[in-house]
Amino acid sequence: MKKILRQSFVILAMLAGGFLTGACKDGAQPTPAAGGPVEVEVVTLQPQPVHLVVELPGRTAAFRIAEVRPQVGGIIQKRLFTEGSEVKAGQLLYQIDPATYQASYDSAKAALAKAEALEHSASLKAERYRVLVRTKAVSEQEQIEIEAGWKQAVADVAAAKAALASARINLDYTRVTAPISGRIGKSSVTEGALVTAQQSAALATIQQLDPLYVDVSQSSTELLDLKKEVAAGSAAGGEKTKSEVTVLLEDGSEYRHTGSLEFSDVTVNQTTGTVTLRAIVGNPDQELLPGMFVRARIDKGQKPAAILVPAASISRNSKGQAMVMVVNKASTVENRIVHTGQNIGTRILIADGLTAGEQVIVAGLQKIKPGVPVKVIEQAIDNQSSQTASGVAATAAKTE
Repeated sequence: MKKILRQSFVILAMLAGGFLTGACKDGAQPTPAAGGPVEVEVVTLQPQPVHLVVELPGRTAAFRIAEVRPQVGGIIQKRLFTEGSEVKAGQLLYQIDPATYQASYDSAKAALAKAEALEHSASLKAERYRVLVRTKAVSEQEQIEIEAGWKQAVADVAAAKAALASARINLDYTRVTAPISGRIGKSSVTEGALVTAQQSAALATIQQLDPLYVDVSQSSTELLDLKKEVAAGSAAGGEKTKSEVTVLLEDGSEYRHTGSLEFSDVTVNQTTGTVTLRAIVGNPDQELLPGMFVRARIDKGQKPAAILVPAASISRNSKGQAMVMVVNKASTVENRIVHTGQNIGTRILIADGLTAGEQVIVAGLQKIKPGVPVKVIEQAIDNQSSQTASGVAATAAKTE
């Protein structure tokens, strides 16, 4: 009986296995098939002209600064200007008591007259002795001594003239005048104050505010790139030799007068690794004052065939290198290391690594990896972004 039951179970098991196998062969539960190409959105790179600018923070500085100091000592008799007003070069600012200097000048003038009189007498006497020595009326030794006395009188006249000139200079120095034209600040002394020659404290400070300097800082590494881009932009854009500078005020508004980049400092700050760039800007209405914080937008020139990619397509690898995903000719994904430039609107300038006509993946990046076959969908180019890239504003951020 037990043997019959075991045989029945074996037959039932075999029948059940055959049924399951047949069901699989008939396609009731097929194995999963391999997936097709992944759909991704791409942009096809096209070169386009881009007007490049860079914005850097900076501060304004006076075009000229002159500290007014006395060159002779004395009591201030008058202050002849209004604090905060405009003064002209040569304008009288302070009057120092000239009494002692006038007396010294008069004394030097009298000493010169005396020396000239003695020189005239010695000259006549020397002329007579030249005649007398020919007739042997006087000895040659006497004639030589008279000639020497005349020449000494001539030297005394020269010394008296120099003393008179020195006295005249000191007398003139009692009139403290403006060395440059500009706006004068507050006065550190009033009438009755005693001042001395070559004192450390200035009587007042004059600043020329039109034009005005704008000093900005740039890292030494980026300065080399800036010089190359300015040179390349000038070569492509025409005969312009100096970069145009637009000043942005603290409230974000654009200053109406533009300037030009004048020079860069010849040394690098060892602490910060930066170099100072100086621009000169017209300031006829004196809206800008020294020490104001501004941003300078420096024109780099025109890049005729720039490659721009959407910022969303840029990622970074474990080494911090910028990279993009591109679709190669075999319609598979390829990882590409790129060197990026500055941000321009919603796009990033590519300095190296991509060429015109290549397809860069901008959407669907999370579904792909290198070597995966893809089906591309062309993404429409934003016309407004293109206009921004062609010449409006660019940020100063730089990614390498």
